[in-house]
Order: sequence, then C-alpha cells, then structure tokens
Amino acid sequence: MFNYVDLSIAFLIALISAYLLTFPIKKLAIKFKIMDFPNHRKIHKSITPKTGGFAIFLGVILAGLYIQPQHEHLAEIFLGALVIIVTGAIDDKYTVRPIVKLSGQLIATSFLISSGLIIDKITIPFFGLIDLGFVSVIITVLWVIGITNAINLIDGLDGLASGVSTIALISMFIMAIIDTQVVAASLCIILIGANIGFLFHNSYPAKIYMGDTGSNFLGYSIAVVSMLGLFKNITLFSFIIPIIVLAVPIFDTLFAIVRRAYNKENIMLADNKHIHYRLLEAGFSHRKTVLIIYGFSALFGCLAILFSNARISITLTVAFLILLIIHIFAEYAGLLQNGKKPVVDNVNKLINRRKRG
Repeated sequence: MFNYVDLSIAFLIALISAYLLTFPIKKLAIKFKIMDFPNHRKIHKSITPKTGGFAIFLGVILAGLYIQPQHEHLAEIFLGALVIIVTGAIDDKYTVRPIVKLSGQLIATSFLISSGLIIDKITIPFFGLIDLGFVSVIITVLWVIGITNAINLIDGLDGLASGVSTIALISMFIMAIIDTQVVAASLCIILIGANIGFLFHNSYPAKIYMGDTGSNFLGYSIAVVSMLGLFKNITLFSFIIPIIVLAVPIFDTLFAIVRRAYNKENIMLADNKHIHYRLLEAGFSHRKTVLIIYGFSALFGCLAILFSNARISITLTVAFLILLIIHIFAEYAGLLQNGKKPVVDNVNKLINRRKRG
C-alpha cells in the first residue's frame, strides 16, 4: 500500500534538490562552455547554459535514495538512465550526429529488454488480453526510443518540455494510485518533484535549459514508468492510455515525420515547424504558446484518466473526443503544413479584412 507521508517527503526532496543543484550546475556549464547558442532555428536570443538535465537527474536520485522503490528491474532501469544521461551530455557538449544519440538509446533499451521489462501484453476490446510474442521486443524498442525523442523534440521553448512532462506524469501518478501501482507512483512523484524544482529556473525567461541530457532522461523515464504502470492496466484499451497521456509530444513527432517524408526531407534532422513554432507564427507570445500546449496536455491527461476507468460506451465517446481534439489541434497549429502559417492565422486575416471592409 501507499505511504503518502513518504511520497510527500520524496517529492519535496526531489523538488528542493533539483532547485538548489541547478545553481552550481549552471556555473559548471558556463565554466566548461556547455552553452546553447542562438541560430536561425531557435527562439532564444542570448547564449544560455544547457546542463539543467543533471539537476533533474540528481534530484530524482536523491529522492529515490530516500523512498527506495523496490522492483526487480530497477538496476537495469538505472543503468539505462546512466547511458541516456552520458549520451545526452556528450551531445550537449559536442553536438553529435543523430545516429550516435540513437545508439545510446538502443543500448539503454537493451538493458530493459535483457532484464525482461518489455511490453509483452495488451488488452483489446472483444479480444481480451493479447500476448505479443516476439513482436513485444520490437514494440518495446519503438516505444522507449519514440517517447525519448518525442520529449526531446518538444523541448523548444522555455519550460515547455519540463511542463508537458510534469502534466503527463501527474496523470500517470493518479492512474498509478487508482490501480495501486506502488513503484510507478513512487517514480512518478519524484520525477514530478525534480521537474518542478528545475522549472523555477527554466520558466520564461529561462536562465538555464535542460539540454538533451534532461529531455532524453525525461523521455526515457516516462517511457519506463508507463511500461511499469500504464501498460499493466487491465482496462479495455490499456495500450492506448499511454498514447493519450503523451498525445501532444507523440502526435507532434508523428506529424513531423509525415511532413518531412512528404517533403523529402531527412526525418532525423530538426526543423522549426513543430507545434510551438507554429503557434508563435500565429502571433501568440512565448508565454501564451507554452500555456496553450500545457492546456492541451492537461486535457489529454484528464481524458486518459477517464478512459482508463470507463465502460465501453463512455470509452468510445472519449475516443471520438480525443480524435476530434487531435484534429482541431493539428489544424490550429498547422502541423501538416509546410512553409505556411497556421490555419488560425489565415482566419484572423479574414476577420481583419471583414472589419476593414
């Protein structure tokens, strides 16, 4: 059962540790010149340290030492996290090729698979529990690497990746509490605490960025927690629940892949056509853009909680609402357009013309 006092203390340890450790980590980043330089693709105008991911990681470790979650795969999860942290740190310092980062993610995922932590079963309505067999390894690799990179890709504005991750983790924490998933809930709460502690420094205007060290670690951690908790849920659509929770980064990534493939661009190279860039082009301020994406993330999180405990009729209604919201969101932000401003901008232009007429 849950010890809510210990969970609360672990949350505070993670929050305070991440908040305080960010100060010396920022100084070390400046000393070793691990900085994020402005360019044509980025929004910020000043040179900014980008090692905040270490503060998040250390906050999680210190809180973990207090709460000491017990799980058979914990050692392999930790080893995978170390590989992710080292790979991210190297990229933050030297900007390595995408294939190098992918190799690190594959190594981290291999630790999980070798320990037996895989997505081996899913529940489908009318069919029941489905054993995935040998396909489970492929799905596990795609899930861990996909979520890791989805969080990395959405890390484009101050506080965005940290906030979206926190909202997703809060949703996962609530579902873990409902399903009495003790380890998943413990990992969620310390990740939430570390995220919020870092967010004090990372909110607009950011004094430090999490870098690939932080975004990759968060993505990896969220993928792992979902495998420990959400995929173990025995509800009608257990395999869809994690996708709903992370709908914003997942569909932003999928739209990016489709858009780049359609335009015959390298799908592994970054561009400035993600959700946040589109909303900025539409005329929203930096802060409002982040809040809009927070709002959609929270909405999907609430729908996932409802989805996980609903009867079939309600589940199908929620599924329809989710698809409708994804469609509206994609249209609103112009995610599938190339070199054009979002639909909302065209609507605003039309309204202004009518007013002048």
